[in-house]
Amino acid sequence: MVPDDTEAQTPIDSLYREIRREEWARLASGIRNPLTDAEIVQLRGIGDRLDPTEVREVYLPLSRLLSTYAENTKRLGVESAEFLGEHDSTTPFVVGVAGSVAVGKSTIARLLRELMSRWPGTPRVELVTTDGFLYPNAELERRGIMHRKGFPESYDRRALVKFLIDVKSGAAEARAPFYSHVRYDIMPDAQVVVRRPDVVIVEGLNVLQPPPSPNEVAVSDLFDFSVYIDADPDHIRQWFVDRFLALRESAFSNPTSFFNRFADLSDEDAVPRALGFWNDINLPNLRENVEPTKHRANLVLRKAANHAVESVLLRKL
Repeated sequence: MVPDDTEAQTPIDSLYREIRREEWARLASGIRNPLTDAEIVQLRGIGDRLDPTEVREVYLPLSRLLSTYAENTKRLGVESAEFLGEHDSTTPFVVGVAGSVAVGKSTIARLLRELMSRWPGTPRVELVTTDGFLYPNAELERRGIMHRKGFPESYDRRALVKFLIDVKSGAAEARAPFYSHVRYDIMPDAQVVVRRPDVVIVEGLNVLQPPPSPNEVAVSDLFDFSVYIDADPDHIRQWFVDRFLALRESAFSNPTSFFNRFADLSDEDAVPRALGFWNDINLPNLRENVEPTKHRANLVLRKAANHAVESVLLRKL
């Protein structure tokens, strides 16, 4: 008997256990939030909803889960070395954080760095963004893909893979290029240096992309755990527009900013410009490259229209 095709196909969501916000929040019961209100404000990105309640109910249990994974991975490394009669060669635990532009992944990555560093087993946590692995603007212009900045082809994927291989191989230090959001370009005279911390968080749009060919290593192959920030594209579009409007009075107002020409736009002119960037660049990138990688993550945070996480999908072991 030939099984029915619909019965033979298993929904990808069945790989996850869905945990509603209320149930997830109970996991933080009895755990003290180590961050002050002032620290939370400093970590919050423009337009993000982040308050002590959100930190306590969503990100405190997530940070504890990640630290538990990191501690047990380290323990397994020690036991494996003992079994093989080798010296302990435990390397940093690497966490990937992925999601769309304006979905809040940078804020979440910064927050996880601070929270994880407060747990006894993971006191040293570093954060690296994949913006540093974008090709310089001059190279993007030479390739004719400046308008595709943020798409997979605009990144030096091999350099990012090499950096993570250095991290995971236990190199004394690993160096990443530094990206300036003010200049909107790589700064050739600056670097980010990582020296064997307990945890390295890697945040970026396309970190869960599969390898370009079967013979190549994917960036996510070098992750120990990955998180995807999910939301309805219509909500993300509104967050993107709101952020663009807010940036006129902050980053855009800097005379050296690449986007300074937008600082004096009225709302009437700024909204269509922001929507143009969204519809021409960020939405196609989300649909074609970012969102299809969602189910490669170990954990998915689903956000509501107000930026609050409403449920958590955790991949079954």
